[in-house]
Amino acid sequence: MAFPQSFLDEVIARNDILDVVSSYVHLTKKGSNYFGLCPFHNEKTGSFSVSPDKQIFYCFGCKKGGGVINFIMEEENLTFPDAVRFLAKRANLQVPEETESQESSRLRQRVLALNKEAARFYYGNLQRPEGAAVAAYLEQRKISRKIAMDFGLGASLDQWDALITAMAAKGFTKAELLAAGLAVQNNHGRLYDKFRNRLMFPVIDVRGDVVGFGGRVLDKSEPKYMNTPETITYSKRRILYGINLAKKTKRPNFILCEGNIDVITLHQAGFDNAVASMGTALTTEQTRLLSRYTKELVLCYDNDGAGRNATQKAIELLNNSEFTVKVLNIPNRVVDGQPVKQDVDDFIKNRGAAAFERLLSGSENHVEYQLENVSAKYDLTDDQQRVAYAEEVSALIAGLDNAVEREIYTGRAAERAGISREALQLEVQRAAKRRLSRERRERQRKELNPAAALQPQERSSRYSDIHSAMAEEGVIRLLLLDNSLASACTSLPAEEFSSPLLGKIYGALLSCHADGRPMQVSTLAGILNTEEMNHLTGILQRPESLVNGPQAMADYIAVIQDSYGKRQNTGGLDPLLAARDKFKNKKGYGGKQNA
Repeated sequence: MAFPQSFLDEVIARNDILDVVSSYVHLTKKGSNYFGLCPFHNEKTGSFSVSPDKQIFYCFGCKKGGGVINFIMEEENLTFPDAVRFLAKRANLQVPEETESQESSRLRQRVLALNKEAARFYYGNLQRPEGAAVAAYLEQRKISRKIAMDFGLGASLDQWDALITAMAAKGFTKAELLAAGLAVQNNHGRLYDKFRNRLMFPVIDVRGDVVGFGGRVLDKSEPKYMNTPETITYSKRRILYGINLAKKTKRPNFILCEGNIDVITLHQAGFDNAVASMGTALTTEQTRLLSRYTKELVLCYDNDGAGRNATQKAIELLNNSEFTVKVLNIPNRVVDGQPVKQDVDDFIKNRGAAAFERLLSGSENHVEYQLENVSAKYDLTDDQQRVAYAEEVSALIAGLDNAVEREIYTGRAAERAGISREALQLEVQRAAKRRLSRERRERQRKELNPAAALQPQERSSRYSDIHSAMAEEGVIRLLLLDNSLASACTSLPAEEFSSPLLGKIYGALLSCHADGRPMQVSTLAGILNTEEMNHLTGILQRPESLVNGPQAMADYIAVIQDSYGKRQNTGGLDPLLAARDKFKNKKGYGGKQNA
């Protein structure tokens, strides 16, 4: 491990999980735990809990959990070493010398420095004759010099190694250029610039660091847009273009656009609350980032098939979240009597900022947008299509949580189709009953198959012997509730656990005990990955009593050892599976005797 264990213990001890989490999440005490809205997924009802006694957090909605280091890793998007440094700084602790983690941190800092120098190089090219085509393109798109400077726009040259040569002169290595995603290596080992002959968009995070780049071609060649690949500094799921500027806005909401140019055009027109995702649909990580600055989002994607699809996916992601969601539809413009689609950039250039402000003020909420989309699919003058419309729109309205909303939108949908409110209300009620029936069947299916509910979410960690695994979970819960019970485990090696994951956790806890350190979830942050930690904290949500704890521990151990013995006798198979296979081998499939 890169950090001395004594230092990690001190970091954990100095950073009480309740104090740390409370600086990010508003928590309310309920019993011995604290609850609030989960910062890792969108929800209106708080399912995120913090246990000061166990020093863990857990969300009953998205199933994320862990100790204080895991929380910072998730919330701040940091690696384990960086999360430890973050908490050490918070507690005014000096970080000791590191080995592997120090090298990782050094590479990250070098890549950030390289990105910054590359951004300066690209920007400088705009003033050079070689960058004249990009400069002309910016002028053609009516992007001012000031806004180009604010966003750090630049030009990659139409050369194979212009950036590589310039960065090598500043002391950056080929390995660093590859790590930053600024260079590509061919099959012969030769390096060349990833971005060539493109308008360059530096991607800057909320801290002001250049974490990556986007590039747009000036002609009809493909791909039209190219972004930095996943690197040590850049993850497209976690970044929003323009967030470094939009976070300073005084406007009450954020406008979520489809492309970089749309964001730049909006900022130039005075809408400094615009951001865009980088070549991906809206993600949970991006909504978490947005939630730091606003609780109202305006979706402003292109008015075409892809744009409508992106809007619908964003609405589904944000459904039942803390965000108020509106949708802004860019109207078509009419050319020679024919409708022509236009994006944000076209609209502002054709109609101006004031017209966009009016459009923004009149943007629909997401329910109105969905109703409009449903009605557009049907010819409401045709009786059969009106019936089909009523069925689909009823299912949509039945899914709304608020009874007043259901009443309002039932009336609007009925009026649009020219049918009575009462008739559509009956359809909505039927749709609600069908929805409840489906949910009930799903619950019953799960209740009739309790073993499935006990399995880890990650398929790679699934239990092969449920009976033994339940006892193994019990052992882990007891150890974490009462460290003194470790003395009862001397006869139980981790190898006898049926679950490799539970055996790993058990072995790590016993190692802590052997070293004289307390057995607690936080100390496992550097040993378990995110999914393993989520599963461990999920295990700890199940009830376990310390009343007669030694006897409970002995009972669990007996079950584990008995199951282990049976597996040994059946070649490692679960006894039930072994019995099934024995029966098949004896009778053959279909009950026939083997020849």
